[in-house]
Amino acid sequence: MGLARAMGIANFVRSQRKGTGLDEGRRGQVAGMRKISVGGVLAMYVRVGREKVLATCVRLEQEIMATCVGVGQEEVDFGTLVALSRVDDLVSKSLDTRIDGTGNSVVERLSQVPEILQKNTQRQQKNKKMMSMKHLSELLTRMPGNILLIEMLFHAERQHFISTGYLHRLCTGAFHKENTRSLTISTGKYARFADGCAVAALGDTSVMVTTVSKNKSSSSFLPLVVDYRQKAAAAGRIPTNFLRRELGPTEREVLTSRVIDRSLRPLFPEGYCYETQVMCNLLAVDGINDPDIISINAASAALSLSDIPWNGPVGAVRLGFVNNEVIVNPTRKELSQSTLNLIVTATRQNLVVMLEASAENILQQDFLKAIKIGVKECQGIVHAIQQLQKHYGKAKREVVTQQHFSQEILEAARSFSDMRLREIFRDRSHDKLSRDIAVNSVRTDVIEKLKHSFSETLDTNAATELFNQICKERFRAMIFEDNIRCDGRSMEQLRNISCEVDLFKPLHGSSLFQRGQTQVFSTVTIDSPDSALKMDPVSMLTSGLKEKNFFLHYEFPPYATKEVGRVGPIGRRELGHGALAEKGLRAVIPKDFPFTIRLTSEVLESNGSSSMASVCGGSLALMDAGVPISSAAAGVAIGLISCYPGSDTKHLEDYKLLTDILGIEDYMGDMDFKLAGTKKGITALQADVKIPGVPLKVIMEAVQQGTDAKSAIIDIMNDTISNSRKQHKENWPVIEKLDVPAHKRSKFIGPGGSNLRRLMVETGVQVSQLEDNVFSVFAPNTSAMDEAKEMIQELLTTEREPELEFGGIYTAKIVEVRDIGVMVTLYPSMVPALLHNTQLDQRKVNHPSALGLEVGSEMQVKYFGRDPVSGMMRLSRKVLQGPASGVLHNLSDRIS
Repeated sequence: MGLARAMGIANFVRSQRKGTGLDEGRRGQVAGMRKISVGGVLAMYVRVGREKVLATCVRLEQEIMATCVGVGQEEVDFGTLVALSRVDDLVSKSLDTRIDGTGNSVVERLSQVPEILQKNTQRQQKNKKMMSMKHLSELLTRMPGNILLIEMLFHAERQHFISTGYLHRLCTGAFHKENTRSLTISTGKYARFADGCAVAALGDTSVMVTTVSKNKSSSSFLPLVVDYRQKAAAAGRIPTNFLRRELGPTEREVLTSRVIDRSLRPLFPEGYCYETQVMCNLLAVDGINDPDIISINAASAALSLSDIPWNGPVGAVRLGFVNNEVIVNPTRKELSQSTLNLIVTATRQNLVVMLEASAENILQQDFLKAIKIGVKECQGIVHAIQQLQKHYGKAKREVVTQQHFSQEILEAARSFSDMRLREIFRDRSHDKLSRDIAVNSVRTDVIEKLKHSFSETLDTNAATELFNQICKERFRAMIFEDNIRCDGRSMEQLRNISCEVDLFKPLHGSSLFQRGQTQVFSTVTIDSPDSALKMDPVSMLTSGLKEKNFFLHYEFPPYATKEVGRVGPIGRRELGHGALAEKGLRAVIPKDFPFTIRLTSEVLESNGSSSMASVCGGSLALMDAGVPISSAAAGVAIGLISCYPGSDTKHLEDYKLLTDILGIEDYMGDMDFKLAGTKKGITALQADVKIPGVPLKVIMEAVQQGTDAKSAIIDIMNDTISNSRKQHKENWPVIEKLDVPAHKRSKFIGPGGSNLRRLMVETGVQVSQLEDNVFSVFAPNTSAMDEAKEMIQELLTTEREPELEFGGIYTAKIVEVRDIGVMVTLYPSMVPALLHNTQLDQRKVNHPSALGLEVGSEMQVKYFGRDPVSGMMRLSRKVLQGPASGVLHNLSDRIS
């Protein structure tokens, strides 16, 4: 809301109460003054609700509402801030009262303000602590629930002034930019057989989300499936594959499905093990608003409206950062200029459920600011979905929970396992395999004892789940008791790290990164620009990205965890981990790099955080290959072990943040918080929360702890290699541009491109046409380029062409007779040129045979240069049938 509009609302209220208002201030603005002085104290509150707008301006003569102290009005004491919060409380209460035209109820409540402020005067005199005016304005302008509070403070007796520019910044809340486009959510029209359905729209992009859950439990975990599909018809396109229809899910569809899944899964009630499917159907896309955020909000609404038990709703927003300003839900164009692409999903009470981010080395303070703004913006969406659920939602179904054991069985299971689990988790000599073997042995023994002691018909699966729960409780409790982790590390201690580079000479770049028992082998391949990864049409439209010249492929074979499994198409997990590692490294790749880079990351051993190890190993491999990255990048995973009453995660009784988590700490913990970046800033983040939301304070601490850890990791990596190689390896690829004259283009390419194919087969060199006469020549190494240059030189200059004189007369030999003319050559090895029928004789000639011309005949022709468009020779015999006009040249016997 701008200053002029705010004053207009205030003036409307002023007209109901003579002698109060903004008269003096408005006169100052009209006169073009740069400063405003107001007699008395001005307090204006504007609160925006769903159905009403409340505005009031009250003049309280000679009463001190707030005193701006300090030089230049740049500081405000804490006592004033306390008073303002009391005033805000009074006005908040007035929202519950229906206001008549005069606004008397508001005035009645505000009449209590002078008394409060007068009592606060003595406190102001004693308390000399100061806070910046900017800090105060930030606190006043951004309030939870999308409520804008406007405060303008003046004191007439001291003639204090505030510039109109600063006042406008205070009124408009210009600390972050909000898009004026509205997110609309509707239900009840489509897919009414589904348990829940909602359609969300932002701009002209619309997504329909349906959710269905079975009534019978089929497993011991939550089998939640989220399917997000991009329909080409939604973008007004037809799929370009052979069948002209949508086939398997694309990479973008899988990644969006994972984001939606991670936003919904933590809020399902514990013990809900019913097969549930959430389907997101893209109805329309405008190419301006990304449908992924819309899909999360629509899925939240669909689950809230359904009878499926779910502790939502959640709200989701995207944050951008342009010109040091945070933008909420940026458009595709704004996002292309942004240094941040952050998705925040939050639920009630400012609890964070999911974070996903990629950034251009953004500073930590700017990143934290964006998270805070995103969480607050989510609260408005959550409130709107709650209201929709209140009016149109279904009653939640009753859920049959899993088998509950008697207290006797629970105590027996704990007595059989507690001490043995303590010994295992306190044995620092255990590694991943030995610890798993020891726990499995205890599990088998405990289940056998329970069967023998209580009943032979005891459900083995239920007993296994009971033991797993006891094991999890003991593991978590010991971290709080001992303040040390199962491998003997402190909360912030990293595992032992070792790095190697240049392992195999034929590779462009290679590295081996070992962190504890997590081992990643990374390779870099550099190829031609034609090898860039092409995007599908719908992803191209929604993301604005046509192709990627840098991409990372993540592989997780079964042997990495000592398992036997089938190796097939890449799974969702591998695709997601690879995309996260790619985000972590993309910011350090030069944007003008002329080649395509493929980075492969193969996990050879896995005991936690293999995706962040891929960032570290990838950074080492890129520097080993000589790719001029801006700085080294590293990643680390932060875990969370928390203690809270019931399901109230807002009020944590205690919690521990664990740096560089093990696989068992990830499995037993409440959050997997992955952060990647350079020493300067953050490049990627992904937070997987397993409890119903994490307080914002914990997220802030996790970012700080992750930042410290990645800096320490980079220091260790720098001991192996700290900068990209200056001297390129022998197998470094080469790319050059080649100018080919128009008249030699056909000879260079060959019939049907045969010459270019021969170059590729014999030398491995790729030639692609950039412009009419400009070609790009890519060679895998210098020796291949030298060999290709020789072949190209031979193609273009096999025989040196004599320089023909414009207007000169030459002897031409006929090599082919055609209906439209004859093909002639002026010298050996010349590409035959056409002598058209119209240039054969002064008379009209329908066919060359009418003049007795045949293959092998010779004639004199005159040369008129080359056609500027086609490059073909322009010859004529007709002009020589008159008087002699030149000297005869015979080139047939010349040696080129």
